[in-house]
Amino acid sequence: MHHNDEPVFKRSKWGTNRYYYNPRNPVGLALIVITLIFVGTMMILMANRAGPFSAPPAPEPWNPPAYEQPWPPVAPSSPPGVGAP
Repeated sequence: MHHNDEPVFKRSKWGTNRYYYNPRNPVGLALIVITLIFVGTMMILMANRAGPFSAPPAPEPWNPPAYEQPWPPVAPSSPPGVGAP
């Protein structure tokens, strides 16, 4: 059986201009297997919501900054240059 004569892609016979992988060519068969493994892995990841399909992390609750000003406010001292000589 000569695989060199078989093309990797064959034209569909359903009246469309589409091509499909040729399983009689080793490269076409490898492409079929790789495609099935990839699609199966993506379906499992989607079903389990894992990998790129995982939910974004929950945002942390808002925590306001600590209040650092004293209460009651301290009376300011006299500005420089004003006051006793």
